[in-house]
Amino acid sequence: MDWDLKEELRDCLVAAAPYGGPIALLRNPWRKEKATSIRPVLEIYSASGLPLASLLWKSGPVVSLGWSAEEELLCVQEDGVVLVYGLHGDFRRHFSMGNEVLQNRVLDARIFHTEFGSGLAILTGAHRFTLSANVGDLKLRRMPEVPGLQSAPSCWTTLCQDRVAHILLAVGPDLYLLDHAACSAVTLPGLAPGVSSFLQMAVSFTYRHLALFTDTGYIWMGTSSLKEKLCEFNCNIRAPPKQMVWCSRPRSKERAVVVAWERRLMVVGDAPESIQFVLDEDSYLVPELDGVRIFSRSTHEFLHEVPVASEEIFKIASMAPGALLLEAQKEYEKESQKADEYLREIQELGQLTQAVQQCIEAAGHEHRPDMQKSLLRAASFGKCFLDKFPPDSFVRMCQDLRVLNAIRDYHIGIPLTYSQYKQLTIQVLLDRLVLRRLYPLAIQICEYLRLPEVQGVSRILAHWACYKVQQKDVSDEDVARAINQKLGDTPGVSYSDIAARAYGCGRTELAIKLLEYEPRSGEQVPLLLKMKRSKLALSKAIESGDTDLVFTVLLHLKNELNRGDFFMTLRNQPMALSLYRQFCKHQELETLKDLYNQDDNHQELGSFHIRASYAAEERIEGRVAALQTAADAFYKAKNEFAAKATEDQMRLLRLQRRLEDELGGHFVDLSLHDTVTTLILGGHSKRAEQLARDFRIPDKRLWWLKLTALADLEDWEELEKFSKSKKSPIGYLPFVEICMKQHNKYEAKKYASRVGPEQKVKALLLVGDVAQAADVAIEHRNEAELSLVLSHCTGATDGATADKIQRARAQAQKK
Repeated sequence: MDWDLKEELRDCLVAAAPYGGPIALLRNPWRKEKATSIRPVLEIYSASGLPLASLLWKSGPVVSLGWSAEEELLCVQEDGVVLVYGLHGDFRRHFSMGNEVLQNRVLDARIFHTEFGSGLAILTGAHRFTLSANVGDLKLRRMPEVPGLQSAPSCWTTLCQDRVAHILLAVGPDLYLLDHAACSAVTLPGLAPGVSSFLQMAVSFTYRHLALFTDTGYIWMGTSSLKEKLCEFNCNIRAPPKQMVWCSRPRSKERAVVVAWERRLMVVGDAPESIQFVLDEDSYLVPELDGVRIFSRSTHEFLHEVPVASEEIFKIASMAPGALLLEAQKEYEKESQKADEYLREIQELGQLTQAVQQCIEAAGHEHRPDMQKSLLRAASFGKCFLDKFPPDSFVRMCQDLRVLNAIRDYHIGIPLTYSQYKQLTIQVLLDRLVLRRLYPLAIQICEYLRLPEVQGVSRILAHWACYKVQQKDVSDEDVARAINQKLGDTPGVSYSDIAARAYGCGRTELAIKLLEYEPRSGEQVPLLLKMKRSKLALSKAIESGDTDLVFTVLLHLKNELNRGDFFMTLRNQPMALSLYRQFCKHQELETLKDLYNQDDNHQELGSFHIRASYAAEERIEGRVAALQTAADAFYKAKNEFAAKATEDQMRLLRLQRRLEDELGGHFVDLSLHDTVTTLILGGHSKRAEQLARDFRIPDKRLWWLKLTALADLEDWEELEKFSKSKKSPIGYLPFVEICMKQHNKYEAKKYASRVGPEQKVKALLLVGDVAQAADVAIEHRNEAELSLVLSHCTGATDGATADKIQRARAQAQKK
């Protein structure tokens, strides 16, 4: 260990994170025998003792320290406030465990880990428990009261059963289990008699097993469900241990508990004998997935069960295939013929594949590189004599060991075992290297393992950039340039995320410079709005061409700026102004009118008043007034046509209102043509003609309107009089067509005879007189008319007519 501790570990609050994590020491905690004027110091070290952070503690008395699964340090104060610090001593956040804890103070605390995250359990001065299963999503649970509890329990711990956190506590010889609903007394199966108190509890790393130390010197070991006893051991020591933790490997049948006193360490299990070690100095135990870390002022060691593969290979006089293969490889290097003898022995037993696998597995559990190389050489030697041995496991083990050896280095200080590494996964390991700001090593590992860029190098570079923006002693230009040179167009890196971190650090100008490198406008604009740079956000949104993005900025600007400044901003951005007008047309008509007024856009203002006259006004007077305003606007815009048309509409509205008053019926909002048609249908032809004269309706259009109306009325007599009133300006073919449309062939024939020569054939065909149409076509000698008549000839009835037309065509061709 590289640290230089001036005090013993027993005089400090100590917390060590699992999986080779950091160690936190709070020196000089609040003790009655210590001078209160000396402020304690919180120090954080790597597992090798390299200092990571040191800060003077200026807050309240601390009761307990612990590490979360994310390697954040939780400092539980006496008043129930929990302060959270990062690995480098940076303050992250704080939260409170509730008013009851504040009033009654904290006596003890436990940080535990579940599948939901890191939890915290508190024992208050009122001897009540408060628990949160996940401090990241704080939800406090007040546990039930223990009946008759007048003093603090002699020991307690947290258990996780069926995804629910429970509390197990000992009061004298009795055990109680607290869940969210009730307090129940429990009895340990097979416990030796005579126990009057439990002095220590320990739950295994996986929360599956439980150990209790009694005042009789017995250690009871069983399942955490308290339903099955594994074994019981008498250590013949009644003094309460300083620490007691489990020591077992995953999927191993061996169960062991490590108990520590001041200068003695004892390993006990289901064997009749224990293993004892003498501790030269004050030590601290850290339970791990596959063993126990033991560190003191000068050393950091790992106590674990010897893996099966290692035991098979290295035990004295072992004849296991892995042991023989290792000896064969060593003899081969010596160029000894014994190598062939060992190899033949393994092959005769058919165990060469097993031998290679044993050597590979044993190499994974070795911490010394020379032993790893020796075992891997043996595995490689054995593979040469196998035809179909898959190389994946060998290659993967070589890669894993290279990564493990790199992070176990003294200067890195993450002493992971192979089992811990596999449980932790490479992604979490990379996160922990990033957390320690070991970016070059993390990138080298990603490149060595050939991880996808988005999961590996890109992600690490993004973290590096986020750390870079926090270096306030470097100018904004230099930081932005360095980040861009390093990141470039690396896939998976978001400059907007880095800029957001810069803004969170109070470096707004740096954030803006970084956003210039962000190619996605959709990522630039929200952050610019958050930074109160709305005008710049509007420019970026317009450059992107994304109308939804522009609308988002416009609505933000509208709420942020006063009306005048908002309109002035829009005038400088024509595209934004156009889009905002479109928005106002559907949502805010009054704002649209203000925009037209401000721009002196009389043409659009006139159109606006016309739409408003029909959309909002129901009274004729109000509508006419709105139309008059529109006409005035059109005159200002020098659009005389629109102004005259608007005035004509005003005249028509007044006239329609008068017609309704005098004749009844519905006239208002009809078009001019519909008004004339309605008058004709109502028998008011004189009024219709007067209306046509007033509004200068052309004669052709008036004749069409009257013809259609009289035909709809089926007033054939009036229609005939109308046709003879004067020469028809539209001809008489429309009369024929309208009559046939009403299925009146008799009336149609009257007008067919009056149709001019150029339309005679078509009229005769409409009334069904094919023979006469043929005669007229032959007389006109018009090929188009002949073809038209011929197309109307059907069957035997028109056969003679068709022949007649064919003869006429033949004679015309001869000539």
